[in-house]
Amino acid sequence: MELRLLLRSGESLLVTVGIPLGLLVFFSIVEDVLPTGGSDAVDFLVPGVLAISVMSTGLVSLAIATAFERKYGVLKLLGGSPLPRGGLLAAKALAVLAVLAAQATLVLVVAAAGLGWEPGGGVLAVMVALVAGTATFSAIGLLVAGTLRAEGTLAVVNALFLVLLLISGLAFDADALPGPLAALGRALPSGALGEALRAALDDPGRLVVRPLAVLLAWGAVAAAVASRTFRWEP
Repeated sequence: MELRLLLRSGESLLVTVGIPLGLLVFFSIVEDVLPTGGSDAVDFLVPGVLAISVMSTGLVSLAIATAFERKYGVLKLLGGSPLPRGGLLAAKALAVLAVLAAQATLVLVVAAAGLGWEPGGGVLAVMVALVAGTATFSAIGLLVAGTLRAEGTLAVVNALFLVLLLISGLAFDADALPGPLAALGRALPSGALGEALRAALDDPGRLVVRPLAVLLAWGAVAAAVASRTFRWEP
């Protein structure tokens, strides 16, 4: 049911599918617009677009849907049903994972079949990074949705998505930014996810322990705070 509700939202599909694919196709075709650190545009963009897909689904879409379910009393109603609250949250997480699996497949097929991207790297490392990123951004999304009003959640997650997109080096080389801003971007969960995916896809022998540790640390903190502050009532 959670997956069906997620897929029924046209606005949600625009953010979760349209924006990442649009960025991939446009900037792969219109090359030399974005700094990519000497890499081919499509090779540079694929890991970043996968990370953007994780943010759009795990953070933006999940947070907004959950916040409005809370506003209209749906969460309170479900919380009083025989369905355990943990089961409801698990269903939401599984719905996000299912959407993300379809998104990642679509991004990789479009990149390989339409833009000349040649797959490389380790599949297992990519899957680990995607699952860790989904868990982290879902925790952040639920933290915001369970704390702020629906309208506040809508504004905060969209603003957060834009800021993370701009300073985390997902759509262009982070070295093009001023040094302190680039360092901040790499310390954020979005920057860590992008770095882990880029390493997994471009250089299978490269260690991804540090970015994964940064990513999971953000997720653990967000989950711990969300478990204490999440409100089911409007």
